[in-house]
Amino acid sequence: MNGIAKELRKKLSGILFLLNEKQRRLLVGAEAESIGYGGIKILSGVTGMDCKTVRRGVEELKQIKKRKNQLGRIRIKGGGRKKISDQKPEIIKIIENLIEPDTRGDPESPLRWTCKSVRNIEDYLQENGYNISYKTVSSILHDLEYSLQGNRKTKEGKDHPDRDAQFKYINKIVKNYLRMKDPVISVDTKKKELVGNYKNAGKEWKYKGCPDEVNGHDFPGPKVPKAVPYGVYDIGNNSGWVNVGMSADTAEFAVESIQYWWRHIGKKRYSKSNKILICADAGGSNSYRSRLWKVKLQELCNDEKIQVSVCHFPPGTSKWNKIEHRLFSFISTNWRGKPLLTYQTIINLIPSTKTKKGLTVMARLNKKTYKKGIKISKIEMQKLNIHKDRFHGEWNYTIKSKK
Repeated sequence: MNGIAKELRKKLSGILFLLNEKQRRLLVGAEAESIGYGGIKILSGVTGMDCKTVRRGVEELKQIKKRKNQLGRIRIKGGGRKKISDQKPEIIKIIENLIEPDTRGDPESPLRWTCKSVRNIEDYLQENGYNISYKTVSSILHDLEYSLQGNRKTKEGKDHPDRDAQFKYINKIVKNYLRMKDPVISVDTKKKELVGNYKNAGKEWKYKGCPDEVNGHDFPGPKVPKAVPYGVYDIGNNSGWVNVGMSADTAEFAVESIQYWWRHIGKKRYSKSNKILICADAGGSNSYRSRLWKVKLQELCNDEKIQVSVCHFPPGTSKWNKIEHRLFSFISTNWRGKPLLTYQTIINLIPSTKTKKGLTVMARLNKKTYKKGIKISKIEMQKLNIHKDRFHGEWNYTIKSKK
């Protein structure tokens, strides 16, 4: 079959673009009919035309041969059925509300913290009077710059019984902060990246036969330099900042990243605010179990004379963090297929990340060395000016500056 496909591609590539819509259908249909069984699928793969279109060409050709159908009018440009998003523009808003109700739409949406597959969205829309297929839902989501997030390495443990309740709680707090024009930031550490002439996942457009040549092996040994990108995503402003470390991913590194963002960006942007809401994962350098994380946050509050509230996502739900699909996914797309040769390469690539919705990103190289394994005693913890919320105080708490 590969030989047939190759010959057909060579044969048709020089003629199809000269034909109108109906002529292309008839020609491709004729070739499919001459092959017989499997011809429609082969021609669809060769030409990129939908199998239904090829099949339609076969049927039209049969009708013409039987003289039951005459060559009719060719559809004018712009003809055909209009998109449902053009017919009913409100459907775009409805889909956005289902996907992102914490920034717009109903926070009690039935799909917010459950499986948000395109088929589930299709069912929900059809129940509410919209005749739409899951393929159309997928197309609309892509147009809105949503990407399909992978489901590997997202399970960090069993689902907590208060998982959904915690999401709703976070949603309520976030909306209150945004309404009062106070900063809400989503934070996390992006996966460590090898620095050097190593393969970077993904592909980019290059002249045929001229791929970048990289090392044949990329086993990360202790001497291989690594970049540790800690990100701060400002939800209300749709902007990101990345502190690229060269050392360990520790709680001290995480809090200093947040403090740098506040001093150089946040304080100017939110000059009338004296508090920050941080949305963070349950684990990692900003773990709710980390004593060092809380001690360093207390130091931040004391230094900046602000209060910091923290809401942690339940264990096993780190991929729901806004920074994952609002910032990190676009950075990965921006540098896909490019070897991260030096730290400066990384610092140059991150700020070039942009989206149609106006995302802006800044980055900084942090050369400081961070020590692992710093222990915090119970006495130090007792000195914290920390106030735990009534609902899951281990996940939701506020640290105030000491006067």
